[in-house]
Amino acid sequence: MNIPRTSDPRVVIIGGGFGGIALAKKLAKQEVQVVLLDKHNYHTFQPLLYQVSTGGLEPDSIAYPIRKILSKYPNFYFRLAHVEAVDAEKEVLKTNIGELKYDYLVLATGSRTNFFGNKEIEANSMIMKTVPEALNLRSLILENFEQALLTDSLDERDALMNFVIVGAGPTGVELAGALAEIKKGILPKDYPDLDTRRAQINIVQSGDAVLKGMSAKASEKAEDFLENLGVNVWKNTRVVGYDGDLVTTTTDLSFRTATLIWAAGVKGETIDGLNGKDFLTFSDRVAVNEFNQVKGFENIFAIGDVACMVTKGLLHGHPMVAQVAIQQGAHLGDNLLRIFEKEPLTPFEYKDKGTMATIGRNKAVVDLPRFKFQGVFAWFVWMFVHLFFLIGFRNRMVVFINWVYNYVRFDREARLIIRPYKKPKAKVIPIESAKIGNKKSENI
Repeated sequence: MNIPRTSDPRVVIIGGGFGGIALAKKLAKQEVQVVLLDKHNYHTFQPLLYQVSTGGLEPDSIAYPIRKILSKYPNFYFRLAHVEAVDAEKEVLKTNIGELKYDYLVLATGSRTNFFGNKEIEANSMIMKTVPEALNLRSLILENFEQALLTDSLDERDALMNFVIVGAGPTGVELAGALAEIKKGILPKDYPDLDTRRAQINIVQSGDAVLKGMSAKASEKAEDFLENLGVNVWKNTRVVGYDGDLVTTTTDLSFRTATLIWAAGVKGETIDGLNGKDFLTFSDRVAVNEFNQVKGFENIFAIGDVACMVTKGLLHGHPMVAQVAIQQGAHLGDNLLRIFEKEPLTPFEYKDKGTMATIGRNKAVVDLPRFKFQGVFAWFVWMFVHLFFLIGFRNRMVVFINWVYNYVRFDREARLIIRPYKKPKAKVIPIESAKIGNKKSENI
């Protein structure tokens, strides 16, 4: 890898997400060599991926070069690599570009989509965890409407304009709201020769509430916002199958759709060598102690989504959100410096700064530790917070200008099919063979 040898301790960080970047910044300009490995050369601001997939933003406005983030620090080295395994006994990391010895290893690999073992859904659904996946979804959405113009089959046209989102967490709710606004404000102008009123946005939740991790008031208000936008909300319904055309559930409800978007859960992104039963806990997360040390090791750590720190009241670890990763990255940086100085470590304590979600223009819900509010003010708070945490002045300005323009013009000009997404064509089945998920029978 051509990493210079040094007498300083070498800290290798796997992953350039929120936690990895926070840790690297904390160790900057210290007497330590920091090596960061990632399969992408950019940091992704994942909370805004749904806006890329729905044409509200271009991908370069939510991505930022990792090298540029840490270019001012002489002790920092970045390598574009895919980590294959770790040999903890020899303290060696194996990658597709070679091996690297470490003194301290930090897993900041984040999470990946959890299909809960359902291979059929995994093979046929769309996900949105990375920029390429968001672009694939954007292309497919637009291609569906282009294809709907060409077909003479009303059943097939309805399936092309029927979108099913599985999971009513922040990602699912925000995506549903964005699609509903596209249906209302953009499709009639782009496709005047297509009856876009027949387009349907469905969100399916296995539990009895949307945004279940938030307050009851936020959940209730978010559902009201979605229904006012024309989104069909289906609760207490679990999706069990999707063959590329027909969605089946645990109830008598089913959907014909060309697009199923899976936003129903995530699990830790582990690596070989630390993914056995002795290391993993709930949702394939690596078990760590209160210092973020992987259990059984003193020089291997895990932070963010991949780490499971079981504490009182958190039997499955901290929530898999950006703030946990940022705080754990910064805290681990302090603890590593304590290790270098042979000082005792301090346990991690998460400071919950709140949760929020937006459901279209002028609509959001915000739960802060002391205050909870919904509506227009919550929407402005949501925008401010997301702009603040974006990396790079240019990205903040581009996103802000795009938001203002989109708000004034009620438009999303990034609806471009840059690279067509090829998906196997679903087999059309007789509409009588399934009860179609639609609240308005005249739209079937």
